[in-house]
Amino acid sequence: MKFTKLLAAAVIVAAGVAYAEVEATDPNVIAHQDLMKMIGKNTGILGDIAGGKTAYDAAAAEGAKAALIEASAKIEATFKEQGAADPGSEAKPEIWTSWDDFLKKAGALNAAATAMDVASVETIGAGMGGLGGACKDCHTTYRVMK
Repeated sequence: MKFTKLLAAAVIVAAGVAYAEVEATDPNVIAHQDLMKMIGKNTGILGDIAGGKTAYDAAAAEGAKAALIEASAKIEATFKEQGAADPGSEAKPEIWTSWDDFLKKAGALNAAATAMDVASVETIGAGMGGLGGACKDCHTTYRVMK
């Protein structure tokens, strides 16, 4: 009985390791991921405020908005270099074959972040649709969903 439990535990651990996320090693891919993490982090801050998970904090909201504007403005320069075929990348090659469309979608994210009113929980909530829609539009087309 002990052996069976031990074997089952070993199989579960091995399966978890087999499905563990692969870390990127290419510097360009790491730069892409770092920028997207920054966008995700700040979108999360605003989303948590809008959803009531975090109390409204004007400074945090303004900081997250400013960070989103800055990060979304860096998408073109950061993604300009594709990088190697890195197994840790979640970027589809279509980014570089449909560059103008990708930049249009990045511009929509920047416009949504710029237009967002962060004066209250309600205005942040109202702006989250545009922000989330821009993210979804790009990710649906250009991100490998793992």
